[in-house]
Amino acid sequence: MSNTCLPCPALTEPALRRSGVLCLVRAIIIGHLTRSYETCEILLTVERSPLVASVCYHKAMSKLTSFNPSHNYQAIDEVEISTSEDVTSKVAKAHSAKNEWRDLGVAKRIELMRKVSETFANNKERFAKLEAEEMGMPIKEALDDFDFGLEYLDSYLDKGEEYLKPITTLESDTELHQVFKEPYGVAACIVPWNFPFANWVWQCGQNLIAGNTIVFKHSEETPLCGKLIEEIVNSILPEGVFNEIYGDGSVGEILVNQDVNLICFTGSSTTGVKINQSAASRLIPTRLELGGSAPGIIFEDTDIKSVVGTIFTARFMACGQMCDGLKRLIVHKSKFDEAISALTGLMAEKKIGDASDDQTDFGPLVAERQLKLLEEQVADAISKGAKVIVGGKRPEGIEGAYYEPTLLTNITSDMRVWREEVFGPVLPIVSFDSEAEAVSMANDTKYGLGAYVFTAENDRYMRVAHQLESGMVSQNNLSYINTCNPFTGYKMSGGGREHAQFGFEDFTRIKVIARNK
Repeated sequence: MSNTCLPCPALTEPALRRSGVLCLVRAIIIGHLTRSYETCEILLTVERSPLVASVCYHKAMSKLTSFNPSHNYQAIDEVEISTSEDVTSKVAKAHSAKNEWRDLGVAKRIELMRKVSETFANNKERFAKLEAEEMGMPIKEALDDFDFGLEYLDSYLDKGEEYLKPITTLESDTELHQVFKEPYGVAACIVPWNFPFANWVWQCGQNLIAGNTIVFKHSEETPLCGKLIEEIVNSILPEGVFNEIYGDGSVGEILVNQDVNLICFTGSSTTGVKINQSAASRLIPTRLELGGSAPGIIFEDTDIKSVVGTIFTARFMACGQMCDGLKRLIVHKSKFDEAISALTGLMAEKKIGDASDDQTDFGPLVAERQLKLLEEQVADAISKGAKVIVGGKRPEGIEGAYYEPTLLTNITSDMRVWREEVFGPVLPIVSFDSEAEAVSMANDTKYGLGAYVFTAENDRYMRVAHQLESGMVSQNNLSYINTCNPFTGYKMSGGGREHAQFGFEDFTRIKVIARNK
């Protein structure tokens, strides 16, 4: 790399914020750079207000490094961070391509997207291996995640023409009224790291089939998965239809403030609210799939042995890093000890280890920052009287973002593990006496994504399901996750809808056309 630095004029805070430099400067000041950036010496001059900085930088682009959380954060590879100019250019390319992509028609778009699906299928092992290395998902789960994503993508392809066809609302001998679903234009799409392939499918698959062009950002934790997605998609689709940018939340902020027609975001409720506020001021529609703290209610008639596997998977799949995961277990007092014993026994059979090992059941969390947050949440619970039944610490003899699967009891509603979304292998467990108490506990959260109810009585199940403030509810070993169902939430979990006809409705706008016959 050249040692020559380009002189940069003094920049005000707004200008620095727009360029993304301010975020980097502040990170260096506080010593919390969690990513590797290629920079030279930064000279700071802080005046009263606004903050003024003189920045000296290399001609080389800043880099975003991907780390392996299974191998003590060993660097894997890096990508270039997108600048503000890069983002603006990608949005312009998407605008240039949107009319041609729209006019191609649904059938032709499906034909091209089917080739995309086939190309992904041919790269299954490559993608799953990268997913295991980059975000720590055990390789057997990563392979399942890939199949899961392809199942959804193929369902969009199989049903796209049916769900996007016009609806006739009035027809007579002299006139015809129809409602058409038309693309918005350019969609800004941002997804998290927890399911690197499926998240792309869920947010971009229907968007593309519906006729929107996309500017896409994957999480800064999984840039290499994003790079592989870009490589495969753009080997098939016309130039400008799918555009990818790279970086952290500051790059995402630049994107959502661009001249786009639709914003789709999957991630934290805090960020989702900010995006929604910004978009609302410009009347840009948003599709938000946000956090969750799903309750699981076990009633006294439940056969614990028959459902313990479902409870375990709903909480601990992907090391507990799942938005609609079962994050609070609410158990009838008569089943409390049995439920804990069954879960403890099942957890003892599972192996913690390298995500690339096909014998591993629990890999690491995605990053050290996630591990530290989880430790803080558990420490808060313990300080307020929670009891650790199993786990509650980092495992010995293994380095990386590992945390033992954990069960906590003696939970109170002021604890962070109850009030916050817990993204990790920790399950707080409480008991109840009455159905009303169980429902009240279940709804005691700002989130409303999924919910799980365990009972043999269908009447009670339906009664409780309708009282739960959640967008999706499953009974016993059933799953609301299905290609025919929408994925949606209540309250601070967002109200966007994905999949089937519901998703195509959300990714399009309707136009009424009345004509003479």
